[in-house]
Amino acid sequence: MSNRTRAGLPFRQEEWDLLVRLPGRVVVAATSAQSDTPRRTVSEGLAGIDAIAAGRASSSRLVRGIVDTIDERADNDPPAAEEFSDPAAGIADVLDACRAATGVLSGCLDPGDSEAYRQWIASIAVQVCGESRSGGVLGAGGTRVSPAERRFLDDLTAALAD
Repeated sequence: MSNRTRAGLPFRQEEWDLLVRLPGRVVVAATSAQSDTPRRTVSEGLAGIDAIAAGRASSSRLVRGIVDTIDERADNDPPAAEEFSDPAAGIADVLDACRAATGVLSGCLDPGDSEAYRQWIASIAVQVCGESRSGGVLGAGGTRVSPAERRFLDDLTAALAD
């Protein structure tokens, strides 16, 4: 297996797969941080897809290459709705994957690409968590980011830190 990706960046295949799979896993974790109605969860998931796609406009060759790879894989394997059977364990696994990705990035890239990837991942989570209000009645009131979502975002930020 080649150590070079389509984006021309040096990664072993398992490292590249980690970086490519992490955006989608973050979407699932962010939608799982707060129990919501199915409609809100779908809305959050769609916001996550948009946030991932926004990486196409990144100045980072790494982020653009990952989005291209996600697009290519989606052509061959359409995405399926996904939920964690155990949200706490699923979120913990995603946070561990974020720490692993940060380690991969610190050893392989210039600081600009590493920072761009970490900011992109964080922005995906922020967009998902901010998509639907929680705690309101019939769509009125509530908060944009629930305390549980805020904890997830804080934990994610810590996991993505150098």
